[in-house]
Amino acid sequence: MKSKFLLSILFTTTSLFTMAQSNGRTYAITGRENNNFFWADIKQVDIATGKIVKTVFETDKTSFKISNANEKISAEQRKTNAPTGIGVAACAFDPVHNRLYFSPIHFSDIHYLDLDNAEANFTTIKTKMIASPGTEGHVSEENQITRMVIAADGYGYALSNDANHLIRFSTGKKTLVEDMGSLVDAGNNKEVSIHNKCSGWGGDMVADAFGKLVILSASRNVFIVDVNTKIATLKGAISGLPANFTTNGAAVDNDGNMVVSSANIFDALYKVKLADLSATKIVSDEKPFNASDLANGNFLLQKEADVARNFPLLKPAVATTDGDPKIFPNPVIGSEFKVLLGSQKPGQYTILVTDLTGRAIQSKKITITKFANTATMNLTRQQTKGTFLVKVLNNNKETTLIEKIIVE
Repeated sequence: MKSKFLLSILFTTTSLFTMAQSNGRTYAITGRENNNFFWADIKQVDIATGKIVKTVFETDKTSFKISNANEKISAEQRKTNAPTGIGVAACAFDPVHNRLYFSPIHFSDIHYLDLDNAEANFTTIKTKMIASPGTEGHVSEENQITRMVIAADGYGYALSNDANHLIRFSTGKKTLVEDMGSLVDAGNNKEVSIHNKCSGWGGDMVADAFGKLVILSASRNVFIVDVNTKIATLKGAISGLPANFTTNGAAVDNDGNMVVSSANIFDALYKVKLADLSATKIVSDEKPFNASDLANGNFLLQKEADVARNFPLLKPAVATTDGDPKIFPNPVIGSEFKVLLGSQKPGQYTILVTDLTGRAIQSKKITITKFANTATMNLTRQQTKGTFLVKVLNNNKETTLIEKIIVE
């Protein structure tokens, strides 16, 4: 009976993962037919068919409001200086809060568009992230933000052209922004550096379900980045694209493939397999568009992560006595809760917080001793109200606790 229950949890959670992946929307920063290099319009697109679903924001035509998240000022109507400026090369979709984050290419600022609002309401969360001696307040080319994604840990990540500034930002009510510094080339990258203008600049960034960042340069090179070490490892170069196709936009389709777009030519979208980086054209009857960036809420390797995260549930849980583990307070008010591990054996454990689909939100490694077996967990970003899962895993990846918590 217990095994059947655990298998039921596994299949239900995996189904929810698949459902969450397939319900994603994709957004594109597009140019115009009469001005290919003015990438400042926002459109919702279907990357499976290459169809433009709708125009979300069109510079010079769509009225909008903009406010500052860190100042108590009312949103005001502007007639000039649209938030997308004279071009955007980096955006990221946050499906939890239904926001599209982006950075204007000539300014190291971060804004978001509230997609829940029928009107175009923008919020600025940070300005002048990177100091630059550029003219008229413009950042120099190497400091322009050209890659952005919301990763599996719930944080947003943005990267400068030269990869010397990896910016991390939270997406809750209180936004925190930090410059994590420069990425580091892995030893086997050799002459193909993520810092080199020819091999590593431009492009886009997606994320996998295990917490890694996947960076595509405009010159088709793909790098895998470990956020903790900031090491960028060259995976290879995308093959099968037309000669003049620069890889400027990237998103993940419902089958776990990358889909890429070009900012410089009006051509079809191309599907790229992560395993061998081979590209195939997405045949479409729709009129092709150019796009400097693509963004959705899908992750690479989602199906593999589903299995890996649920597999520990199939192992027998470690036996407990009177002091069964529990979480308090529950409901959680604010951001802090405690995990009582009772009579668990001393050792290393991991506390993992996920949403109900199993997507990892936060993890923390703890050490249990005979004198201290209560761990405090602080959620590092403001969660939306709702129900989440807390798992405690031992060093053998055996689940010693799985409980639901309610965040109020």
